[in-house]
Amino acid sequence: MNLRNIGKLCLAAALLFIALQFVHPAIPSRPPTAEMAVPPDVEKILQRSCESCHSDQTHLAWFDQVAPAYWLVRQDVLTAREHLNFSTLGAKPPAVQKGKLYEAVNMMQLGAMPLPQFTALHPEARLTSEDLATLKAWLSPWPALPVQTNVPQPLMPLASSAVHPEFNGLPFDAPAHWKLVTLTDRGDNNTFRFVLGNEIALQAMASGHISPWPDGTRFAKIAWKKQVGADGIVRPGDFVQVELMVKDAQRFKSTDGWGWGRWLGPNLKPYGNDAHFVNECTGCHLPVRGDDSVYTLPITPARVDGNEIVNNRAAALPAGLPYPPLGWKPLTLFVDPKTLTITALLGNEQAARAADAWSVDANHASGPDYAAGSVLALVTWAERDDPHWFGARIPDLPLSVEFVRVDGGKPDSYRRFAGPSLAEQHPDAQAGMQQAHAIRALVPAVLPW
Repeated sequence: MNLRNIGKLCLAAALLFIALQFVHPAIPSRPPTAEMAVPPDVEKILQRSCESCHSDQTHLAWFDQVAPAYWLVRQDVLTAREHLNFSTLGAKPPAVQKGKLYEAVNMMQLGAMPLPQFTALHPEARLTSEDLATLKAWLSPWPALPVQTNVPQPLMPLASSAVHPEFNGLPFDAPAHWKLVTLTDRGDNNTFRFVLGNEIALQAMASGHISPWPDGTRFAKIAWKKQVGADGIVRPGDFVQVELMVKDAQRFKSTDGWGWGRWLGPNLKPYGNDAHFVNECTGCHLPVRGDDSVYTLPITPARVDGNEIVNNRAAALPAGLPYPPLGWKPLTLFVDPKTLTITALLGNEQAARAADAWSVDANHASGPDYAAGSVLALVTWAERDDPHWFGARIPDLPLSVEFVRVDGGKPDSYRRFAGPSLAEQHPDAQAGMQQAHAIRALVPAVLPW
């Protein structure tokens, strides 16, 4: 190629570049309509690191306005505003505002926001550890909750066939016989959650083959409002929602390999207004895309290389226990905020059947009628901060395991394992009988199926 041809190509490229600058669709800009009132130090951080994209007052550097880069910047800004817009967030209900802010801080602490490509060109937008600490202190996720004495509302069970599918077509699947993956104490929205898994999920947990999770994996995240009793213990209150994640890498390829669904309230109303609700799910799970989009740290002894994606500490139960409680169905949970402990009541197959029968009794006049052979396990862990979600706590090392076996005409048997090695304790007969009675009297968390 001679110099004349090279010159022509350069001229053509220059003319094309100039022409591209006239293809400049606007980024809408408008005054804020409902800003939140935030402290000056927080506002400074948000303005510097967030509001260039997540507000209606976008300020672009000169190089951001040069096409074709401008087109990408414009798309990023419009997408960011759709997910979180600080110019209008103040008009949302308080719970929605709080949820968006906690999600934003989680994005920040996991390195997903601000976008790495944005901070590469705008280094002033980078967040420091001090910035993150300021935002977390402002959000303060563990408020004191008022004492409540009302009984959680009774629920009329619904058959899966009576529940409408989600707007994306995902059918509701009642996790009636799924087992424990983990449990979560949420301070950001004052809820408790059981995370349950189907048999495929449990087998993957046991083997450690969870990166990625196999097709057919199903998770259910079941949430209740927290309710504080006069004794200061926090128990499940009214049912809030159930969320499902269904793994099928090909069928759900466009949504990170997962089918997503959420059903709200006792009537299990599908979440959202149309199928676009899925964008909220995939957007929220973006920071853990490298962990197959799963925030949950399953309680399993299986060792998995890489980042912390399993909770081995909570699974550290001695092999000599008379029963394997972590493989049973969870019935309820509670937290002692004074000791920062979280406790789950789990039941073997006989006990789970009794709890299921109790749940369809609309009166709930008394606790489940456990038949002979039923075994209940009360497992108590220390709590620790969830490394994947600011404002949540998850089980840490187990502190005690208590078993109650129902023997029909005989008195219930009670065994307790506690201490650093979870060695068996030997309380006197009277104390053991009283504790066995107290454990049997624990009421399962209410469910609408």
